[in-house]
Amino acid sequence: MSIKNKLNRLKPHIKKETGKQVHIKTETKAIPFLEMWEKENVHPYWTDDEYCLIREVKYPLSFKHGNYYFSEFFQAVDEWNHSPFIHPLSAKGHKADNLFFFDTETTGLGGGAGNTIFILGYAQIVGDEVVLKQHILPNPGGEVPLFKSFLENVDYTTLVTYNGKAFDWPQVKTRHMFVKEHVPRLPEFGHFDLYHASRRMWKHRLERTKLSIVEKEVLGVVRKDDIPGFLAPMIYFDFVERKHPEGMLGILKHNEIDILSLITLYTHLSYQLLKKDKNMSAKEQLEVGRWYSSLGESNAAKKTLENMDETNKEEALQAKFILAAQEKKAKKIETSIALWQHIIDHHTDKTNIKMVVETYIELAKVAEHQTKNYAKALQMTNKAIILCQKHSLVGKQITELLKRADRIQKKANKLEMQE
Repeated sequence: MSIKNKLNRLKPHIKKETGKQVHIKTETKAIPFLEMWEKENVHPYWTDDEYCLIREVKYPLSFKHGNYYFSEFFQAVDEWNHSPFIHPLSAKGHKADNLFFFDTETTGLGGGAGNTIFILGYAQIVGDEVVLKQHILPNPGGEVPLFKSFLENVDYTTLVTYNGKAFDWPQVKTRHMFVKEHVPRLPEFGHFDLYHASRRMWKHRLERTKLSIVEKEVLGVVRKDDIPGFLAPMIYFDFVERKHPEGMLGILKHNEIDILSLITLYTHLSYQLLKKDKNMSAKEQLEVGRWYSSLGESNAAKKTLENMDETNKEEALQAKFILAAQEKKAKKIETSIALWQHIIDHHTDKTNIKMVVETYIELAKVAEHQTKNYAKALQMTNKAIILCQKHSLVGKQITELLKRADRIQKKANKLEMQE
């Protein structure tokens, strides 16, 4: 509690000798350029004699950000609730307004106590609108009102971020430590981090998966007159010194677009994972199937991968390889053999060579250990060796293949001697 507040509480008990009450005058700080802030829907939030600023903007669900209307986010959440599949991005058990789209702006990209958060921004569905709020730190000493206003007014179940698990939320925890005695506790929540999903889905087409690149190349978001994020710290320090809001308003708009893009990105990823995206490419379909298979959702993987368009030959072969591994795990070995044989019969020089080598090895294993057909096992192993040599694939794998060939040959010789 500040000295001013302590004195205010003591006012009724402090009297002059004459018995008259002493009046202790309290003054509210003047907020520089307040009229300019208010024109931009920014208003102060006071705690004792310190304040932060809060900006609020609202969008109707009919608003289109990039390729999607916000109303389609509702549809995605509804689809998840009717889906039988388990997935890290599934909103099953949640309502649309349970998801809280969160992003920060900080004075640096590194972690640690020296990095200050100067914007806490988030969006949430409220009724039939998207309500976006940004809590702004007017000076480095105002973190109590910043965090108090943020934590008093948010009600969320699941956080949605872009690399928030590694950066944004750890930074929030670090800064919260300095003011935790004066503000509410940080809540527990679920977390959807869309950065990792984006890398999985589009690493084949994007050199980098920064949100701004994903926006442009995948989501159809076009930024106009945007301030680059790397300039944000310099603009903030200039604002702290001069107090003029002009530069900060540009950063707030940048942060606003980041947050709105999280809604569009979650919608798009959900539509692809739920097979609602009619424009999904063969590579994207392959990645969806691969993702489900890695999660043990074999039915979802099968539905996705079996429907691969055979005109996309290389993706179709990779789909069959994933399905073959899945069928092997389910002990449906005959189905696996048929899929592996299809890969052997139809692969080209454009096909992933390591995948073809693995396919030969799988067929060799079946022939050696299950059917005891050593001639075929040796044939498959030798073809794998030739393929490795042709494409200069050296190392541990070719060493293991040579050992395998030697072992199979010895088994074949022993069997021949017994006969």
